[in-house]
Amino acid sequence: MRNTGVEYGSADRTPVVLPEMAELLPPLTGEQLAALEADLLKNGCYAPIIVNEDMVIVDGHNRQRLCEKHGIPYKMAVFSFEDLLEAKRWAIENQRGRRNLEKWELGKIALKLKPDIEARARANQSAAGGDKSGEGALLTTLSEALPSVNTRKELAETVGIGEVTMGKVMQIDEHAPAAVKEALDSGDLSVNQGYNITRQVQELPEEQREEAAAQAVELLKAKKDIQAIDAEADRRGKIAALFCKAFERAVLLTPTEENVRIWVENTRMRPDEIEDSVKEARELAEVFSTIAGILEAMLSAEGRYEDDQPEMA
Repeated sequence: MRNTGVEYGSADRTPVVLPEMAELLPPLTGEQLAALEADLLKNGCYAPIIVNEDMVIVDGHNRQRLCEKHGIPYKMAVFSFEDLLEAKRWAIENQRGRRNLEKWELGKIALKLKPDIEARARANQSAAGGDKSGEGALLTTLSEALPSVNTRKELAETVGIGEVTMGKVMQIDEHAPAAVKEALDSGDLSVNQGYNITRQVQELPEEQREEAAAQAVELLKAKKDIQAIDAEADRRGKIAALFCKAFERAVLLTPTEENVRIWVENTRMRPDEIEDSVKEARELAEVFSTIAGILEAMLSAEGRYEDDQPEMA
């Protein structure tokens, strides 16, 4: 890949939108798209759209579409790529750091490159003077070895995940029931969990796998909910303990002039440390004043709630 240094304006040339490039990455969320649109409307399109030498958009599909929608001018920088596979890899690498994508999402992106990589491998084999199609062929059952290490490694490196994880994604994509894939898409399962369920239900008769997988997914989701509840209870307990400890220690202080002088003299406070302590004391006073205000509001709200309750006959 190299930057040719050639640039065009949107008024000079019309870029080509190739579906396999435009659909390479997951679509932006509604919130992300709205933020991008607002930025373009406010600041214009300050980063060029990247195209190859055939004017096919490689990076910047969302910006280009929004610019066309609002009549915002944009520039296109022409990059030279060896082939479309290299262009796809570059686009993935360029976008990967900008998006917070889970391993399953990254794995699915990599799978879109699998036909290109396998086609190139076949071409290389033919050029070398022999068909070795038996080597590295994907196996069809989970009990057998994972797919070709070279293919898996190349896919994994492209999206920045481990080879083993990529192998699991490939097995899930080929064998997993719909319930597992849906749970992975929604973020309810990790790749490991999805792979384990897929492997377990593979031993069942085919007509039972979907239902068994759905039950296993629901069980894991329930466990996840329980863990979240436990984590929230733990968080609340820590906050309560912190407040209790702060109040227990604060009430032990008797802020007479004598006591404050003893504190300063015995700790040998320097003038700058005294200044810092003054600042901290005032900040603490504001904290406790805020707490008092919140507590008073709670008492007031509780009193209104009790006043609104109907009297018992």
